[in-house]
Amino acid sequence: MIVGVDVGTSVTKASLLGRDGSARVTRSTRSTLHRSPGGRVEQDLDEVVDSVISVVRSVAAEADVPVQALAITGQGDGLWLRDAAGRQVGPGLSWLDARAAPVLDRWEARGVLREVHALTGSGMFPGSAAPLLAHVAEHEPERLARAEVAGYCVDAIVQRLTGRITVDASDASQPFLDVPTRTYSTAALRACGLAEFRGLLAEPAPPGELFALDARSAAQLGLPAGLPVSAGPFDLPACAFGSGTRDLGDGALVIGTTLGCQVLGDQVTIDPAGDAAGMWLATPSPDRVLRVMPAMVGTANLDWGLRMVGASVADLEDLLAASPPGAGGVAALSFLSSSGERAPFVEPRASGQFTGLSLDTSPADLVRALCEAVAYAARHNLEAAGLTGEVAACGGGARSASWSRIFASVLGRPLHVPKEEGVGARGAAMTAWDSLGEPVDREEWATARHVVEPDPAVAEFYERGYRAYLESIERARPVWRSGGGVTR
Repeated sequence: MIVGVDVGTSVTKASLLGRDGSARVTRSTRSTLHRSPGGRVEQDLDEVVDSVISVVRSVAAEADVPVQALAITGQGDGLWLRDAAGRQVGPGLSWLDARAAPVLDRWEARGVLREVHALTGSGMFPGSAAPLLAHVAEHEPERLARAEVAGYCVDAIVQRLTGRITVDASDASQPFLDVPTRTYSTAALRACGLAEFRGLLAEPAPPGELFALDARSAAQLGLPAGLPVSAGPFDLPACAFGSGTRDLGDGALVIGTTLGCQVLGDQVTIDPAGDAAGMWLATPSPDRVLRVMPAMVGTANLDWGLRMVGASVADLEDLLAASPPGAGGVAALSFLSSSGERAPFVEPRASGQFTGLSLDTSPADLVRALCEAVAYAARHNLEAAGLTGEVAACGGGARSASWSRIFASVLGRPLHVPKEEGVGARGAAMTAWDSLGEPVDREEWATARHVVEPDPAVAEFYERGYRAYLESIERARPVWRSGGGVTR
């Protein structure tokens, strides 16, 4: 058995996982997102670590056989500054944080975004590490003077539990890593004006490296000291592998807070003339990479839409049934994040819209239009990432049968949805078993999924809707760039 932990943006989950990929027991607890003016979104590292201790201790107590390892995954991007002992140097800056948008504006004007993309294949958005690091260097230099590590959520937790300063190559990939060599690009750091902070970046752990749980943390978790700890990959790639992505060209769709769209490949191909969006991620397998297009808003769109019409997630199936495909003529663009959009294009000032409204528009039409827009965004991103194979889907949105059918029909291909919900923890556990030299049967794991088929007639309708969606984006982008009445 392995204890898999997924430290999400606001929820931490732990599962006791068997080698067949099934969860024997799962526990979860919430942590706090602290929002303040200026688009600031922060987290307290102590609270996040406490959330890990709470859920791991709870599931470990249920184990009736020895636990082989602790496997950790969690949210990526953001900036988590720590000292040599793993204590936070100021709160963790979430990937949702928008304070560094002006940095991106300057970098775009000077060609920095395109230069870094040409070097590493990584696009940037306000909540990624590079602009956040530049913002802190400009406005809070004393924090960097006190920090020993500029890292991410997963490696911050690993440092607290094991005393080791490390980072998984998937986290390090964005934006400074040359993924094929797994070494940092000095040229990318220099382009961002951050070369002087190279010493704050931990060296990526080699594939298969395990760490050891220290005595103090072991006592808190109810696990033996010295237990192997696997760190990563972070949640997007962990979800891809945990949901059954295994063949070249296969895609994974994470319908969560982020709309994570990923395609598995075997080489990094960078188009210097292309839109500087998305990222290439190193994976636990040295001969495999993920092309990732992580759109900013997924289920957060749905939550907002339901609030606007006075409904809840429990009402979603009825609302979608009450409005036909096309939402009674209502169409939406789903760019509601305060940080704009980062994939498959970068527009920090992107904003949402509804068109086709009338006095006949119903609450169900508004919700369906938003759900269709998110599905169109998924197709846009997966196509940009090079999808050719099957698509696995996971995350909270995949639990809706009606929304899943919309995604399948928009994509024009079946969705393979894992029966186990905690796919991030599964992906982390799969990686841990590989590192232990006891790989699991990936074919067996992939059979534990149900298939959502597209409706051919609806798929034909959505094909036209998708073309209209792309045209709407092209009309909106000049408006966003000019300010368009939106101030951020």
